[in-house]
Amino acid sequence: MIDFSQKPLVLAPMAGFSDLPFRDVVKKFGADLTISEMISSNALVFESKKTLKMLQKNESEAPYIVQIAGSNEEIIKKAVLILNEFDFIDGIDLNCGCPVSKVIKQNAGSALLNDLDLLKRLVDTIKKHSKKRTVSVKFRLGFKDKYPKLIARACEEAGADFVSIHARTAKQLYSGKADYEAILEAKEAVKIPIIANGDINKDNFKEVQKSTKADAFMIGRASVGKPWIFYELKHEKSISKELKKELILYHFEAMLKHYGKEAVKLFRKHLHEYSKTLANAALFRATINQIEAENIMIKNIEDFF
Repeated sequence: MIDFSQKPLVLAPMAGFSDLPFRDVVKKFGADLTISEMISSNALVFESKKTLKMLQKNESEAPYIVQIAGSNEEIIKKAVLILNEFDFIDGIDLNCGCPVSKVIKQNAGSALLNDLDLLKRLVDTIKKHSKKRTVSVKFRLGFKDKYPKLIARACEEAGADFVSIHARTAKQLYSGKADYEAILEAKEAVKIPIIANGDINKDNFKEVQKSTKADAFMIGRASVGKPWIFYELKHEKSISKELKKELILYHFEAMLKHYGKEAVKLFRKHLHEYSKTLANAALFRATINQIEAENIMIKNIEDFF
C-alpha cells in the first residue's frame, strides 16, 4: 500500500488545516499519503455528526489514513470497530504527539509518552481489532526528555507497521530546533519504517534526508499557504504565479463544496497564509476579513493574486 522504497511525501495531520479540501489540493501537487485531522475517539464513539464528516476522503486519496486520539482502551476499541465499517479507510494512526493542553489533560496525545505501557496496550488494541491494512503511531521524541528509541521500540513491539516522529519533545511545543539526529537514533533501533517530521521545508529537505535516513518525510506547517511544496520537493523547481492563483481559486471552490457558505469565513485563514510575503498583504487581509459573499471573495482573490 505504501511503497517506502520510494521515500514518499506525507501530509501531516493538522487540526483546522488538513481537512478534505486541503488534502484534495496537496494530492494534486504530489503528496503520496494523506492523513485526516486528529479525531477524538470519544467523539467518534458517541457519533458526533461533525466527527463522522471528518472521516470523508477525496477520490484521489489512496492510501488514506485516519488518525485517532484517546487513552481509554475500551473507547479506542469501539472507535476502531466504527472505522472498520468504512471501506475507504486504509489505515489507523494513533496520535501520541499532540502537545496541546486540552488533549494532555485527557491523558491523550503526547501524554501517552509518559506511560509507554499504556501506549503499547492502545496500539495492541488497535492492531487486534482493526481490519485496516496498516496501524501506525505518530509521536514526539519524548514528553520532557528525549527517548525516541524506547518509544519506537514500544510501538514496534505492540505491532505498529510504521511510525512518524516529530523531531521535538512535547515540552518544546513548536519552538526550538528540531533534532533530526534523534530520529536517526530511533531509525537504527527498529526494523519498521520511520517517517521524519518537524520543520521540514524546501531549504532543509536534503539535510533532513541525510540526517535521519528516514523512509518517508512528513510535511506539516510548511505546506500551509504553500501546498505546492510537495511538487517543489519532488521536482526541485517552483511553480508559476499563474498556477498558484489557479490553485488558490480551486482550493476555495473545494471549500465551498465541502462547507457551503461557512467556507467564506473558514478560507480567510488560508488566504492569510497564501498572501504572506506578498506586497499589500496587510490590506488584502483586512479586506477579506470583512467579506461574507463568495462572489466578492473570488473577485478579491483574482485581483490580488
